[in-house]
Amino acid sequence: MSSGHENRPAIPRHIAVIMDGNGRWAYRQHLPRVAGHRRGAEVVREMVQSCVDLGIPFLTLFAFSTENWRRPALEVRLLMNLFRLLLRREVRKLQENGVRLRIIGDRGALDRDIRQLIEEAETLTRANNRLQLNLAVNYGGRWDITQAARAAMAAVQAGEFAPEDLSEAHIARHLALADIPEPDLLIRTGGEERISNFLIWQLAYTEFYFTDTLWPDVDRAVLEHALHSFAHRQRRFGRTGDQVLEADCSVSD
Repeated sequence: MSSGHENRPAIPRHIAVIMDGNGRWAYRQHLPRVAGHRRGAEVVREMVQSCVDLGIPFLTLFAFSTENWRRPALEVRLLMNLFRLLLRREVRKLQENGVRLRIIGDRGALDRDIRQLIEEAETLTRANNRLQLNLAVNYGGRWDITQAARAAMAAVQAGEFAPEDLSEAHIARHLALADIPEPDLLIRTGGEERISNFLIWQLAYTEFYFTDTLWPDVDRAVLEHALHSFAHRQRRFGRTGDQVLEADCSVSD
């Protein structure tokens, strides 16, 4: 069974993406911000297809953060309408391509019809295994850790284990993506170099790749450049470079 600490894999098992730059792209094109979001949705389709083609089993996209509610009300409304549209139009294509869709985040703040569309989409695609597409909607890393901690506290109160025995594993098992490998590679577009409250716990040993390319301009070449960068990194997980090399040699022997 894999330990999850493979060194220099050519292709990551799990890619996480902060899709930044839709608004700036629209501004540069002299278009309303929603045009950037619409073009960004098309790039999502292209990214999903690229991951399917490359045999990458997990893709997690940061679609709407817990902080994005602070944006102008009109933009938030347009984003939610776009999300509705995508759930209605794209899910059948995901099903045909063997893609499983999961939505992670706090669904309580979403409209009832959106929650229903999410449930229908997840049910329809649940058995698919070519790629698992995770969309983070009303998601924040701090929210994720908080809800996991609450679940662990409930387990303590239920007598499952003592408070002094609380471990990282007790928290990790309740995180939104607890049942899949943590991201090997994080890609952030748009020139910013921060994680913006995205998968805080899960990114502890993830390799980061930042690009100035705005999300609506992302194409297969950008992804391949990120993968090339990833393939040339040594993943140490707290060890020294020499230890990693020794471990690699022992495995090859």
